[in-house]
Amino acid sequence: MYDLTGFQRDLLYVIAGKEKPHGLAIKEELEEYYEKEIHHGRLYPNLDTLVDKGLVEKGQRDRRTNFYSLTRRGRREIGARSEWEQQYVDL
Repeated sequence: MYDLTGFQRDLLYVIAGKEKPHGLAIKEELEEYYEKEIHHGRLYPNLDTLVDKGLVEKGQRDRRTNFYSLTRRGRREIGARSEWEQQYVDL
């Protein structure tokens, strides 16, 4: 996780919080959070990076729509990140 950008980490959290979301659902969630438009040219290359790193699995829902889900490694990485954050933040 240390080598991911903040945007890539946010992608992981959104994917973890949804049931096999497609790209547009991820995009909409992040646009709501960031309060600005997320361009496809930013979204999909970063999703592909997460797939290449083995953190996210990309599947095909139909000919035009892909879905994304966390791999076991992706879930472990999010868990480790959350534990690391908790030592610094007491909510």
